[in-house]
Amino acid sequence: MNNIKNKYFRLPDQFKPRGIQSTLMIAFSVVSIFIMLILGIVLYIRFSNLSRQETVQSTQKLMEQTEENLENYLLSMRQISDTAYYNVIKENDFSNQDKEIQKGMNLLYEANRDNLRSIAIYNDHGSLIAAEPVAAQKEDPNVTRQPWYQQAVNKMENLHFSTPHIQNLFDDASLRYYWVISLSRVVELTDHGVSQSGVLLVDMDFSSISRMMKQINTLNNGQYYYLCDGDGQIIYHPQQIQISNGIYHENNRAAAKNKEGVYDETFEGEQRKVVVNTISYTGWKLIGVIPHSTFIHRMLNIRYFIVMLTILMVMMLVAINRVISVRISRPILKLNNSVMEYEAGEKPKIYIGGSLEIRHLGDSIQNSYEQIDTLMKEIVMEQTERRKSELAVLQSQINPHFLYNTLESITWMIEGERNDEAVFMISQLARLFRISLSKGRTVISIKDELQHAQSYMNIQKIRYKNSFSTVFDVDPSLHSYCTVKLILQPILENAINYGVSSMDIDDCGEIRVTGKQEDETIILSVTDNGIGMSEEEVKLLLTDSSRIHKHGSGVGLVNVNNRLQILFGKEYGLTIESEPDEGTTVSIRIPAIPYTEENRKMLEKGHLIPQEKKHPISQEKA
Repeated sequence: MNNIKNKYFRLPDQFKPRGIQSTLMIAFSVVSIFIMLILGIVLYIRFSNLSRQETVQSTQKLMEQTEENLENYLLSMRQISDTAYYNVIKENDFSNQDKEIQKGMNLLYEANRDNLRSIAIYNDHGSLIAAEPVAAQKEDPNVTRQPWYQQAVNKMENLHFSTPHIQNLFDDASLRYYWVISLSRVVELTDHGVSQSGVLLVDMDFSSISRMMKQINTLNNGQYYYLCDGDGQIIYHPQQIQISNGIYHENNRAAAKNKEGVYDETFEGEQRKVVVNTISYTGWKLIGVIPHSTFIHRMLNIRYFIVMLTILMVMMLVAINRVISVRISRPILKLNNSVMEYEAGEKPKIYIGGSLEIRHLGDSIQNSYEQIDTLMKEIVMEQTERRKSELAVLQSQINPHFLYNTLESITWMIEGERNDEAVFMISQLARLFRISLSKGRTVISIKDELQHAQSYMNIQKIRYKNSFSTVFDVDPSLHSYCTVKLILQPILENAINYGVSSMDIDDCGEIRVTGKQEDETIILSVTDNGIGMSEEEVKLLLTDSSRIHKHGSGVGLVNVNNRLQILFGKEYGLTIESEPDEGTTVSIRIPAIPYTEENRKMLEKGHLIPQEKKHPISQEKA
């Protein structure tokens, strides 16, 4: 026996398993490396998250400071507008107090000239009434078409801040043009004691806002900040010229729709974080953009540190693992050597030494060798008998309900003197039960199974008064292959009871049995044009064995599927396709095994069929 084992179980050198010492060494090293990698990744993720949070928090603090400066600046502009309106315009009549009005506007301008470009008052027709500094208005500037004028007139109750534009209302002797942001509002003017509406315009120097934004756009790591209004119109951007020329793009429209907070976005294939703050009084949005590359750049040094630390720890653990694996494996190697000598045909004393567990293992191995072959044979026999028992139990579940109904039908025919039909029913019933019994066999030929199915359908057609038709279209070349008996009849019974029997009288029910061979698989299909079923019902047919059968024998599709898989394996069995009001197709997949007495006996004993016996013709040709 040992020589036989050595002959059949000796592996080539390239397939021999590793020694216990190498296995322990590799296992400990792999576990150590894996733990260190996880630790390194966790540390990196932790530091990365902290770095991201720190970057976002510092960005938020810087934006809050800038937001406060911008709000203070805009608040001062609003206060200038309020002062001009309530202390100058409302307190004086333009018909006889124009000097007082001009003086008041001049005082305001001089007090804030560092942040102002001009203050102007227009009537409701767009005509200039007063301005500071005193300057000649350009000919026909068409003020009523200016956006700041239209915004003020359309929403009279609000103050309106425009986007940056070049001041183009007044002639400048120095021929210089300035970028300004216009603050406009509708005001109430008094002329000869009569109130009328007008528009107050305060032009703020844009350079002050630009200077504030430039101070925070000094980082060289890709992070930047920009300012836009509530509609996404850019007020300031570090790449404003490139954006105007179409060279650079910004996601300002989408960012302007966001509320205050931190958002993740992907723009033009780049992942980045966007921090949004809202400027009071204006609806402007201060937006900070932090590209993903900024976080990576900040984590570069930490990444190098974690990698070096991980490498050093791994080297130390590998050295420690080497010492531990040698101490553990030495007694096991000695035990293994004695076992190998035993398998070579010798009768050495099994090594018993080392720890308590290894001593016990040595005693167990010495006793177990004598019992292994006997136990294996018993297990194989038990498995074979168990499969045969399971198959027999499933086979025995066929309910005599069909037989009772058929005998009752024959009785009615005889009483009604329909003797020819009764004789035909009895002959078909005899053929059906001859194949059903099959001398106690489980495996029969496909030809016999088809004959059994035809006899069953002949009986059912008479019982149902030919309310449906049956077509058998199976290639005769398949008749000489093996199958499990009584697999078509339960499927045909379901097709009648749940398919065509429920159809209207005017509809022509049809059940078609077909067969074909695909490579080494035979597929037998039963198709009806009946009422069909939903996808949920199809799923339950082969999974829910506890379903209550309303009609038929109760064998069910689950029974057929189980019998096929017990005999041929899990890759074979039933597949079901159905659509409501379209019909149902149940397909049987079985291996293409020629029906011979030898193959039948091997299948019923639970043995596998050798390849040359599955395809003897092809083997001879080869």
